[in-house]
Parts: sequence; C-alpha cells; structure tokens
Amino acid sequence: MPRLSGLQKDVLVLYRRCLRACRAKPADTRSNFQAFARREFEKNMALNKKDFSTIEFMLRKGTRQLEIYEAPGVTNIAG
Repeated sequence: MPRLSGLQKDVLVLYRRCLRACRAKPADTRSNFQAFARREFEKNMALNKKDFSTIEFMLRKGTRQLEIYEAPGVTNIAG
C-alpha cells in the first residue's frame, strides 16, 4: 500500500470525524447524516489531486460544515 500524503491523511481524518459525528445523532436520522457525508466526499472525488489549494479549501469548508452539523440541536439533515 502506498504511503499517504499529508492532505490525503487530512481528508481521511475529516471523513472519520464525520462518521463519528453521525453516531451522536438520533438512530432514526443517522442514515441521513451518513448518506450526506458520503455524497459530499464522493462529489469532490473528481477534483484534480494536484490542486492543493482547492483541496485545502474544501477541507476547511468541510470542517466548518461538520462543526455546524455536530451541534446537538441539529437532529436531521436534508440533502
């Protein structure tokens, strides 16, 4: 298995954080959060892997979005 770059590790860390945050949501809406996280990551898989500034921007955006969705008041997501 090839070694991962720093950005690749950061993306995986963010994805794991998203999945962990899903576990804190109500059981009946948990699948909505998981599906949303998966869609967002899949949507951005087509990015050029050498476009570091865009990847860093998307990481920052994803982190901010995760912080919003981690809030206890957010119980469902429509996406």
